[in-house]
Amino acid sequence: MTFHDATTSFEAWLGSFGPLDAADLDFKHAQMRDAADPFPFFRGTYYRWAQLWPKVCGDLTDSPKVLAVGDLHVGNFGTWRDGDGRLCWGVNDFDEADNLPYANDLVRLAASVLFARKADAAGGLKAVKFKPACEAILAGYGDTLRAGGDPFVLEERHAGLRALAMSADRDPVEFWRKLTKVLNTPAVAPPKGARAALTADLPSADLTPEFRRRGQVGVGSLGKPRFVALAQWGGGWVARDAKAVTPPATAWAAGDARPSRMAEAVKGAKRCPDPFYRAGPAWVARRLGPRCSRIELGELGSATDATELLRAMGAEAANVHLGGRNSGAIAGDLAGRPAGWLADAAKAMEDAVAADWAAWRR
Repeated sequence: MTFHDATTSFEAWLGSFGPLDAADLDFKHAQMRDAADPFPFFRGTYYRWAQLWPKVCGDLTDSPKVLAVGDLHVGNFGTWRDGDGRLCWGVNDFDEADNLPYANDLVRLAASVLFARKADAAGGLKAVKFKPACEAILAGYGDTLRAGGDPFVLEERHAGLRALAMSADRDPVEFWRKLTKVLNTPAVAPPKGARAALTADLPSADLTPEFRRRGQVGVGSLGKPRFVALAQWGGGWVARDAKAVTPPATAWAAGDARPSRMAEAVKGAKRCPDPFYRAGPAWVARRLGPRCSRIELGELGSATDATELLRAMGAEAANVHLGGRNSGAIAGDLAGRPAGWLADAAKAMEDAVAADWAAWRR
């Protein structure tokens, strides 16, 4: 199947679960084609990864299965506040969670380093050599696997991650200035389920929030219906985001009808839960705020900082995988892998994705 055919097929399949936003899909296609580097294309085409990975990395398909993130990459991490108000860090998008070989997440994370280093906003990631990057990912993954999990709470520990979380581009004034621009677009009436998800955890039942579409956010989920609720409360803004839930792209690739696994993946992960993250059967809702959002790579400083971040990303992958309680089998499989296996597999997938990008641009 050509990439064009795969895209047409996937989007038709995705549309069978509910109406898609045509303008967002057009924007996604343009981002995939016109960006100066292939990272947006990589982020927007996990469905194709689900097709290619078993063929390109066939020797890894028999690695122990876990409830994996699926679409794991360096741009899929952010922060939230736990129930005690502590700042936490980890994977922040589980749309593609599924029962997969653990190696899928590690290879996709490593491949994303190759693509992200080509982006202008890669920060210190540009200075990291690829072999040390893979070693950092595996070191963090293995150490956390053996420890039985190690949640990332950015209080007295993890100074580097805490500095990223408090960086200038996450300043509250700037964050709310950008987010409230959506109020300049027409008001909408979200579907009943989306409205319920958006208002379930607001701080007061008396609030009358403004509802808007939240288009052109991210890359991979563009096209899915997405809404935001904004309200003034207690002297400042509060906001909630709700996005349509669909089965993982691996279901499309396999030709079956498996349901979404995001709620199960989040619940099982070894981490401090986000009390505002609600993954229902039809909508997933979360709080939005300057400390409850994705971390941008452009704030990374040196190669040393970037290497430490990659180690943390590998560790967080282990935190998620430990929810499947298959750590003994994973550790044994990891120990038997030859040196350089992760770098080799990631480079092979980079070649496959780059070929699709070239075809899409043509």
